[in-house]
Amino acid sequence: MTVQLNHTIVAARDKRASARFLAGILGLEVSAPYGPFLPVEISNGVTLDFMDSPGAITPQHYAFLVSEEEFDEIFARIQEAGLTYWADPFHSRPGEINHNDGGRGAYFDDPDGHRLEIITRPYGSGGRA
Repeated sequence: MTVQLNHTIVAARDKRASARFLAGILGLEVSAPYGPFLPVEISNGVTLDFMDSPGAITPQHYAFLVSEEEFDEIFARIQEAGLTYWADPFHSRPGEINHNDGGRGAYFDDPDGHRLEIITRPYGSGGRA
């Protein structure tokens, strides 16, 4: 059996602004609307389908595995945007990146408080720093 994640819905106060934020930081495109959703497709075919959500938004965590070169490009956009970033999911190490599993990683928040992460090595794939 082949099981693949196809899409997930991302609650947003303003789906257009949130989709543009993610696409801009990651260097991706916002796709055409599909019903109430505004998708951002990542390279493995999974889409994050942004949907306007009235009321409180429960922050979720989305981690993106990227190459070393992509990390440099994305991290530069994070810094250019003046976003706060952390080396850990608890937001206890601001202004740092981590080197877990021999790679690099950083956490940052989107406009709705979702916790976004970029990593260059999957967790458990190498040494831990």
